[in-house]
Amino acid sequence: MLLILFTVLLFSTQDTVTKYLARHYPVGMILWARYLIHIVLFLAMVLPRRGLAVLRTERLAVQIVRGTLLSCAALFFTLAIKYMALAEATAIAFTSPLLVTVLSVLFLKERMAKGLWVAIFCAFIGVLVIIRPGGSLFTWAAFLPLINALFFSTFQVLTRKLSGLESPYSLVFYPGLVGLFMYSFTLPYSWVVPDNGWHLLLMALLGILAILSQLIMVKALELAPASRLAPFSYSQLVWTTLYGYLVFDNFPDHWSLIGIGILIASGIYCANHQRLSEKETRRILLGTPPNE
Repeated sequence: MLLILFTVLLFSTQDTVTKYLARHYPVGMILWARYLIHIVLFLAMVLPRRGLAVLRTERLAVQIVRGTLLSCAALFFTLAIKYMALAEATAIAFTSPLLVTVLSVLFLKERMAKGLWVAIFCAFIGVLVIIRPGGSLFTWAAFLPLINALFFSTFQVLTRKLSGLESPYSLVFYPGLVGLFMYSFTLPYSWVVPDNGWHLLLMALLGILAILSQLIMVKALELAPASRLAPFSYSQLVWTTLYGYLVFDNFPDHWSLIGIGILIASGIYCANHQRLSEKETRRILLGTPPNE
């Protein structure tokens, strides 16, 4: 739990640095720098200890699709936080875990209780409360974190299909490699000479934060099931709100806070329902009484 809390702090810091850099540089250049450092650090940190075996994959096509989905999700989220306040964009993007539940029903044929449908409906009510059609936040940019959530949730569903079949390190490596390949093509149009050494340092920091957060998350998932850790990921909304206020002088209004609260409650309900469902499945398989 401590590892996942630290991971979401790193995610929030990464988003804050990205938003700051997006004020000065094209999005394609920022993402290229992030993925470049990601790959370099991954190879330097993992290969000496684990060897090339962790990069082997028997499902290269699926890995490439995953990487493409994640790279598109990164693009839309970076655009979202460029044009929106950090807290509101992050909150809308947090519909992703709920979309994963829906996509798991459609594509993985998982069964979903009525209570989960209610929670998902409430989550989208929360999104509407945040963006308030007719209000100042209801612009074209409000759709960017929703598109991000769609790409990212599809990425997560594919990741679930590969979980246990592929090395967790390969699941981290190939999306980074695909992202570096994709955004290398944008450099002729997005390259800008960095203004100063501070900006270069921040670009390097983006890659460091990206690889550290993913490796720590892999370790956290080795120690505890995802359903038990999922509710703690919503602490990211606390960090992004704090960062938004301290760095960009943006603080959500009371309607946005209400919408964020609805999203958090819906997400935690779904995560807790998943945890209890997995616990019941294990109980049935092991043949233990309900109270054990």
